[in-house]
Amino acid sequence: MQGAIARVCMVVAAAILNHPLLFPKENTTIPEQENDILSRMKEHEERLQIEQERLELEISKTDQEALNSSFDCYGWYFWSALSFVILITIEVCRQDLMLAETSDNAEDDEGYATGGAVNTKLLAFDKGVLNNFCETSFHPFIHECGRVREFVEGFADDLLESLRSICDRDVDMELEDFIGVGSMFESWRECKPLTCDLIVPFATPEPYHFQFQVWCGASSDIPIDLQGCGKIKLTNTTENGLDCLCGTTNLGEDMLCLLHNINDDSKTNDHALEKMLCSRNTTFLSKDQVMKWFQVSVTRAWGQICHKYEFELTFRNLDSPGALKIRFRSGKVIVLNVTPAIQLEDSDAYFISHFPCDSGNTSDIHWQLSFTVYERNLLKHMAKRLPENSCHLWCLQLVSFLHRKQTGLTGTSALNNYHFKTALLHLLLNTAPSAWRPQSLTQRLQDLLSFLQKSLQEKRLSHIIIGNPLIPAEIAVPRIFQVAEAINLFRPLVLQRHVYAKMVEHFHEMLKNTPVLIQEYTPQFSNGDGYHGPNN
Repeated sequence: MQGAIARVCMVVAAAILNHPLLFPKENTTIPEQENDILSRMKEHEERLQIEQERLELEISKTDQEALNSSFDCYGWYFWSALSFVILITIEVCRQDLMLAETSDNAEDDEGYATGGAVNTKLLAFDKGVLNNFCETSFHPFIHECGRVREFVEGFADDLLESLRSICDRDVDMELEDFIGVGSMFESWRECKPLTCDLIVPFATPEPYHFQFQVWCGASSDIPIDLQGCGKIKLTNTTENGLDCLCGTTNLGEDMLCLLHNINDDSKTNDHALEKMLCSRNTTFLSKDQVMKWFQVSVTRAWGQICHKYEFELTFRNLDSPGALKIRFRSGKVIVLNVTPAIQLEDSDAYFISHFPCDSGNTSDIHWQLSFTVYERNLLKHMAKRLPENSCHLWCLQLVSFLHRKQTGLTGTSALNNYHFKTALLHLLLNTAPSAWRPQSLTQRLQDLLSFLQKSLQEKRLSHIIIGNPLIPAEIAVPRIFQVAEAINLFRPLVLQRHVYAKMVEHFHEMLKNTPVLIQEYTPQFSNGDGYHGPNN
């Protein structure tokens, strides 16, 4: 039908263009040719008339056929549309396949560089060199770490006892015994300066107590970007009438409550503890206020016992509550992180004011919840099931060593040793104990690096304790954290595009330099060859 209409239009246009009226009245044709021209024009006009009649007849037939086959026409449109959709789908799939094939040399949809990624299974590790490196670099370090832990524990006891002596038992916090955590107390510290991490729980004096709110609680109002955090409310039980009957009962003029003295009212009414430790105009504990109180208290306590020691003690970082540095006359340095903490009820989870590697939580009243005691207990529990002289700690020490050396080459990144320890614990929970034999060091190191690489590519590294059904019942994780949604440790970093991109780049460079770094730092003997142990 469309073709017929087009032909009609062409005929009409030709007729108009060839009509005599279109010629000007001034005839410049030679007289002898006029009759010939007129005759040809008349013949042409007759042919056009015949063609027009034929086309009109053809159009009428075409219209009748279209009316009788309307259903076939709609079917044609349907199949045309379906074919178009299929072609579009095929084209989209083809583009996806092309992108997948070129992803190794491009950037992903978030813009993070993925080109040049190293296949961890192809990393060339010499088994003898690797074992010799661990033997010579890490094994002697274990004995030195034992002596340092013994010294630090004695010094910390002395410092805390001095701190307790200067505190007012009626209005100051009550300090409990310290807890050793981190790589030094988990026996995988691999470098100097020797660093010891201690958390010091403190409790409230009477008549105060803490009320806790965690992010995964039923009535929590903590934002989603503060997962793993909680708030601590300081309440006065006397004001609520829960402390003693003397507050609600008339004892008479001659009666005296033996639990309270005449100075209690002045101290509790003054709200000294709230002013000293809580955020302004709230009853929620302030991380900054606690840090200031702790730093002042530690300084005063050290002033009382400094004459007993022949070393210098200084704060190496004023933005962290107990970031201390011990420097002996010989020049030897021990780094000490003494961090105030608050125990969550009767669990082994502690609210920490400041982490050595802070995740970016800037809220003053939201405290990060630390599960480091559970992690230490889990590592000990898994070690009991592993073969004798298992290679799991060597794997962790090797990755930590490579990370430290790469940091010296290309600068710091958000990747830290806590990520490495979390990755190792995941592997320990998902791998047969027999796989961690000493002779399997090369394979397990590759597995650990592969796990980290995959986690970075997927932008997800789950917390080892929270929401992990594989945690043994012997670890006694509270029910509320067992059923909570797993926390992605990389989430705060992924939200910071450039920070995460630098972290991924740092890890890829570390993989590329791994064989060279291990070879370079392996002790060489007189013949130039590294020592190969008897098992190789």
